[in-house]
Amino acid sequence: MTTSDLRPRGVRMPRSARRVQLMGAAREVFVAQGYHAAAMDDIADRAGVSKPVLYQHFPGKLDLYLALVDLHCAELVAAVHEALASTTDNKQRVAATIAAYFAFVDQDDEAFRLVFESDLTNEPAVRERVDGVARECAEAIALVIQDDTGVPLEEAQLLGFALAGMAQTTARFWIQRGRRIPRESADRLVSQLSWRGIRGFPKVEPGPREGLG
Repeated sequence: MTTSDLRPRGVRMPRSARRVQLMGAAREVFVAQGYHAAAMDDIADRAGVSKPVLYQHFPGKLDLYLALVDLHCAELVAAVHEALASTTDNKQRVAATIAAYFAFVDQDDEAFRLVFESDLTNEPAVRERVDGVARECAEAIALVIQDDTGVPLEEAQLLGFALAGMAQTTARFWIQRGRRIPRESADRLVSQLSWRGIRGFPKVEPGPREGLG
């Protein structure tokens, strides 16, 4: 069900609910048209409200766009943190983290395009957010690597960015290729590749087996 299915005109809504509705309509328009082609008139019409109502909540198109980018950046960061915290088994951690990226890009609303494929990255506020979400996810992964291996922070960060970059790039490629492989199979392939690389780094206090595994 899309936002346009839930837009009866003239219905009064609590401010918080109206804001959610407006952001849903804006997401549909921005994903379909891109930032530059989208108009506030289009968004108001999609939401079933007048432009003055839209402007009561968001002073301008950029403010609305940034609110959406913030929302979905936070969603991805939370998913990565949840995946990393979901287990102490590092093989499962890798799999859960890769799966989080694939799940993020596989949402019906295609909100990932606002984070990974924005047509407004020349705008400093957008660029800051896009770079920030990549950095925050990578650094969360890096901290786990450093805690478990004892490698210097700079090395852990490099590995974290490598793993996060692989997850993002392959998940987007999978979408672009039309999901030709079932999602579970796709993220399993990528997690196997990632695990075979990272498992060779020894734990700080290795037990009977060496490496992260």
